[in-house]
Amino acid sequence: METDVTKIKQALLGNWESISPEIRPSKNPDGSLKPFYLKRAFKYLPSDRFELDVVNFADPNGAVPLARIKIGGHVLWQGAHPIAPGAQKVDFVADESYEVTPLVQGFADVLNKVATAGYAPWAVNAPQSIFGKSFVPFGLKEGTNFMEYDLVYLRGDLLFWGARNVDGRGFDSEQNRPTNLQIPLVRK
Repeated sequence: METDVTKIKQALLGNWESISPEIRPSKNPDGSLKPFYLKRAFKYLPSDRFELDVVNFADPNGAVPLARIKIGGHVLWQGAHPIAPGAQKVDFVADESYEVTPLVQGFADVLNKVATAGYAPWAVNAPQSIFGKSFVPFGLKEGTNFMEYDLVYLRGDLLFWGARNVDGRGFDSEQNRPTNLQIPLVRK
């Protein structure tokens, strides 16, 4: 039975947020795995637009915020995903905005070493747009929009995206699109 994507889009409209701090696998520069703690606030808007606000933390309890990342763009609907009835393959494309704000001096110091070309000096609580620019810490290349091959599954007032690959791979290709569900966001 084909799911009515129009109904899913209508139900998705609005604000969603993390229940508590979440953990993701990520990689150190040497390829070893490290935990990445975060909270998400997601807004799905008309015309397949979205806004995502992610706060990264140093600890699993979310007591020490390190950075805020704000992304704006579009959701591209790519058809049914086999993980659950009604799940949909979606691509999140940051084609409107992408901003980073250091929330502690240590993170600002790191950025002042690895992300200087095209940026003002990084400072705590001073957001800078990385939209369309090279940004080595996130692997962004100048002139390209960040995009993730993901999934969306709605169940009542719970919004699931895809669970991160346990080996730290990003959702940077169709082959790396998630095959499991992540901890859900709740309607705000």
